[in-house]
Amino acid sequence: MKKRTDLKGLTEVELKDKLQEERTSLTKLRFAHTVSPIESPVQLRTKRKEVARILTELRMRELANKTTK
Repeated sequence: MKKRTDLKGLTEVELKDKLQEERTSLTKLRFAHTVSPIESPVQLRTKRKEVARILTELRMRELANKTTK
């Protein structure tokens, strides 16, 4: 699991790539859970939180860029 400090070191392009990977992974997990219950449902929560962390970091950078311009 990535912490906010880990995400700060990534560029915007890397964050967007990571976001796409995490969303794809979350979709696959949801599908797998629907077909047959996965061993650890906590994985779904963890993936959702990871997506939220990335989106939060992207939004913070967007707001920071607006205030500096």
